Amino acid sequence: MTTKSAAAAARATVYGYPRQGSNRELKKATEGYWKGRGTAEDLRGTAARLRRATWEQLSEAGIDEVPTGHFSLYDHVLDTSVMVGAIPDRHRAAVAASALDGYFAMARGTQDAAPLEMTKWFDTNYHYLVPELGPDTSFAADPAKQLAELKEAIALGLTARPVLLGPVSYLLLAKPAPGVAGDFPPLALLERLLPVYAEVLADLRAAGARWVQLDEPALVQDRSPSELAAAARAYGELGALGDRPKILVASYFDRLGPALPVLAKTPVDGLALDFTGRAAANLGDLAAAGGLPGKRLVAGVVDGRNVWINDLERSLATLATLLGLADGVDVAASCSLLHVPLDTSAERDLDPQIARWLSFARQKVTEVVTLARGLNGDSVAIGVQLAANRADLASRTASPLTRDPAVRARVEAVTGADARRSRPYPERAAAQRTRLSLPPLPTTTIGSFPQTTELRTARADLRAGHIGTEAYEERVRTEIRDVIAFQEAAGIDVLVHGEPERNDMVQYFAEQLTGYLATQSGWVQSYGTRYVRPPILAGDVSRPGPMTVRWTRYAQSLTDRPVKAMLTGPVTMLAWSFVRDDQPRADTARQVALALRDEVDDLEAAGSVVIQVDEPALRETLPLRTADHAGYLAWATEAFRLTTGGARPDTQIHTHMCYAEFGDVLDAIDDLDADVISLEAARSHMQVAVELAGAHYPREVGPGVYDIHAPRVPGAAEVAALLRKGLEAIPAERLWVNPDCGLKTRGWPEVRASLANVVAAAREVRAQLPAARS
Repeated sequence: MTTKSAAAAARATVYGYPRQGSNRELKKATEGYWKGRGTAEDLRGTAARLRRATWEQLSEAGIDEVPTGHFSLYDHVLDTSVMVGAIPDRHRAAVAASALDGYFAMARGTQDAAPLEMTKWFDTNYHYLVPELGPDTSFAADPAKQLAELKEAIALGLTARPVLLGPVSYLLLAKPAPGVAGDFPPLALLERLLPVYAEVLADLRAAGARWVQLDEPALVQDRSPSELAAAARAYGELGALGDRPKILVASYFDRLGPALPVLAKTPVDGLALDFTGRAAANLGDLAAAGGLPGKRLVAGVVDGRNVWINDLERSLATLATLLGLADGVDVAASCSLLHVPLDTSAERDLDPQIARWLSFARQKVTEVVTLARGLNGDSVAIGVQLAANRADLASRTASPLTRDPAVRARVEAVTGADARRSRPYPERAAAQRTRLSLPPLPTTTIGSFPQTTELRTARADLRAGHIGTEAYEERVRTEIRDVIAFQEAAGIDVLVHGEPERNDMVQYFAEQLTGYLATQSGWVQSYGTRYVRPPILAGDVSRPGPMTVRWTRYAQSLTDRPVKAMLTGPVTMLAWSFVRDDQPRADTARQVALALRDEVDDLEAAGSVVIQVDEPALRETLPLRTADHAGYLAWATEAFRLTTGGARPDTQIHTHMCYAEFGDVLDAIDDLDADVISLEAARSHMQVAVELAGAHYPREVGPGVYDIHAPRVPGAAEVAALLRKGLEAIPAERLWVNPDCGLKTRGWPEVRASLANVVAAAREVRAQLPAARS
């Protein structure tokens, strides 16, 4: 190993860390504030304690430069909108009255003002709040949050580096504000925005920042020459400032490609690059570009998005190659550790050997520090870690958990016919309409209903052994009876059982399939105060027995109306898990699809007429580079069709997607060959309906008319207006009426009121149709 001089010693750093705390203290404090159980001071105090604990843990672990600014009460993109003064007009009064309440109003909406649109953060399962910008947008610097957090870290005696979303990515992630022409490019505001960033940089320098990191993940996507020119202009101007800290431009999730030489030529002081997974190509691109002479390189060699241990020797080899390509090389995770759970040591139920295959945020920090020490030539000190790492990698490779010959033989036997329905859609649609006899604009919901306090308590009591399975299942049956009765009384046409037995739409199935591991404390932020525990897909997948049939059959026994059976699709089962990295994802997807296909067969045999296979992750998992789209979409759509291909022609197959940009996958949505698709549309004002119509989508569609991620109750007139807008794109014989997403996170009072308005609106618009459903 090359020995580095003390002056050029590699530093260890990270770009961000899980925000919630070891017991999700931030979630509890925030929701307590919303419900009036805590004050603003209580919430801010909890946040400050969590930040301090994080920084102290990072420092004690050996991180040389801690990040600030990454912490957020809701979303870091929303924090950026506040920092640059991009407040929508409808929220300005709320922000003026209370900065904190106005902040949450932008995130969650109020009864009088809709929230900002929410969508996926690149190809992760994190959601960000989309900035709304227009030609009249004016920016004004408000770096109070960023300055306060920097000062907190410095007061602890730490070397701190503020981390901000960069101006180019901020604008590329934005959308035209409501009422602004859809062809308005927010990037046109760059010259107006750069002086605000210059002011923020000067303020951070005055507060003690020596380096500031500006994140530009949007540059790993395909970018036009004009967009690359905008990046060159932005960092040319910011780099030329006299009153600024040193600037580190970071990008991650994929290779920078053409943006790499553009950024390398600007007068910024360093680049932070991802060298894991798809982004490993950055190594060759960096060498081809002549390296970064005179600049700092922060090398993201520890995967910040998945939970498998790092191959330390391979990463050290990569780092050694990078040494000659920059003035200094430091070590980091590939991206913020926001996307992984906090600590494997909290997982008491995992087999100790399997736990050694895993690396959560704290373990990744240790890997980063170990690699920095190795890069500095301290091979003796890390010898024990390297030996242990080799043994753990070998243990995983040799484990019988990872390979099941029967599963692999079944996958090998799959043919193209297995992934196609037996009849074309027009024939299926006619058979389904005869069998179901639904009215025009049929109403339904997406699947889940509110999980009551009684249900959550029963689930906790079952885990703790305070009640038995029989008592718990009676509680579940009670919830199903209540949900079915409510839907019948409300006048909903196609019912659901409400999913009271499910802890999570992926975890529930993962716990019943082979090859998956469940965690007890592996919480990861999805959005705001919504945290999920993604299961870990470690080995070959099969279904030992039926997973949903019993509860679906029970719900159907309570009503004469059709009850949708609810499954989570194979792509989402991968995307919302920490998926194995030792075989192609296409192979894993086929294994999951075949397990789900068995469930579809059993549901049909039990009498299910409507089966919904949710694929909300189809779009979010789309690779960031266009060249990679076709290969991904081929196996993703095949996996869905493999799940549903054996269904009878008169069984109606639904699917659902939410909170993503669907324009890029319209052909793939068609290729799923689902009979009905429901999609998020309320916050985007039916944009997806227009896109589907433009693509001549031939099947039935349920664009959402009720935004379930906000606590407000939409009025019947508001829902009716959305429906009429949907009818401008989708004919009545193919239009369904439903919420954007499941109702699990909402409370019963708002659900009752909202669904009553949805049904009333559907009836009103239905009565005005010129002809009945064909």
